[in-house]
Amino acid sequence: MSLDKTSTPPEDPAPQDAVVENPEAATAAVTAVDPRLLVREQGLMGYWSEFKRKMKAGELGSMPVIVGLAIICVIFQVLNSNFLSAQNINDITITMVGTGMISVGIVFVLLLGEIDLSVGSVSGAASALAAVLAVNQGWPEWAAVLLAIASGAAIGALHGFFFAVLGAPAFAVTLAGLLFWLGFMLKVLGADGTINLDSDGLVGKLTTYYFSDVAAAYGLAVVVVAVFFLTSFLANRRREAAGVPARPLSDTVLRTVLLAVISFAAAYMYNQYKGLPLATVIFLVFLIGSDFVLRRTAYGRKIFALGGSVEASRRAGINVTAVRISVFAISGGFAAIGGLFLASKIASANQSAGTGDLLMNAIAAAVIGGTSLFGGRGRTWNALLGVLVIVSIQYGLQLESIAEPVKYMITAAVLLTTVVIDSITRKTQKTAGRA
Repeated sequence: MSLDKTSTPPEDPAPQDAVVENPEAATAAVTAVDPRLLVREQGLMGYWSEFKRKMKAGELGSMPVIVGLAIICVIFQVLNSNFLSAQNINDITITMVGTGMISVGIVFVLLLGEIDLSVGSVSGAASALAAVLAVNQGWPEWAAVLLAIASGAAIGALHGFFFAVLGAPAFAVTLAGLLFWLGFMLKVLGADGTINLDSDGLVGKLTTYYFSDVAAAYGLAVVVVAVFFLTSFLANRRREAAGVPARPLSDTVLRTVLLAVISFAAAYMYNQYKGLPLATVIFLVFLIGSDFVLRRTAYGRKIFALGGSVEASRRAGINVTAVRISVFAISGGFAAIGGLFLASKIASANQSAGTGDLLMNAIAAAVIGGTSLFGGRGRTWNALLGVLVIVSIQYGLQLESIAEPVKYMITAAVLLTTVVIDSITRKTQKTAGRA
């Protein structure tokens, strides 16, 4: 038996021809199923449809913590009219910077699905090292500060080496680091245990310097709003040019207006007191920079990839060991920076630095702000939102003269609620097929 190849009919090419001959139908199909385009198609109803879709899929984002922060502000303002006063808001934003800096580093580690328990002790050791070098040894303060930050990053890299190269659990490695660097700090401080800092020095001014000119606060608000709008607008233009879904212009304008209201309200409050705090400016710079690294660079995408699946990342050619070590180095560096701000707040480096509830608050801030404990989901802005919640609760209870034990219990309840929401969200996403 022979086969006549010329008489054999080819496979039906209809599906391919249909795509070529009717591209409008294909485009319409894509548009119809892409929920991100509902806002553009349906106007205001699109926002409601998008909101319901996100609730069903468990994509809550930072919404719970923003709502919670608003509720906290309303409750404490009703209880005490001084809560939203210019001075109290200034005190809250200054106090939160030290813990917030440490929490930013924690966000990087949590994105890997790991934990760093040493950040409190590392922050104390870094502030003690800077104080000893600048005050006791007569180093230029800028050199002492740079060495302290570099030492924090080196300590973090060392922890990362034990974890990523030798395979020791991060929990055990950083727990050992917590004890070791606490002992190191006590050794460095010596018998006196306290080194007073120059209030007019570099570290001292971190939390005491203000830009008193009213134009500074409003100028920063203008810059923040303008940068946000331009980056969002240009990003949407690039997405549209690439033929992928993008936010409509109305959505970008709405977000910009909301940010403008918040920014100018904050600027107004700052100008009612002493002006724009230097600490706030530095914190915003670090938040924007770290967010750019995570969301706009290949390195940031590698961190998210590792948090999703280590094995898949390794097969994709990612150097897992190098990324892990670098993330712990970043955590140590931010811990050192946070320690310097905390030392500036009390104008000294002492034996209590890095102890107490600092570690708990730094980790809680990242989690409360929306960073997942399970890895792969979070932003550095979560540290800002989380530490705002924690410090606002502390100051609100302080205005009401609530006892310290109650503060711990309320903070613990907020943290537990956040973790439960995170767990429920992950289950919802799995049910919706998005995890």
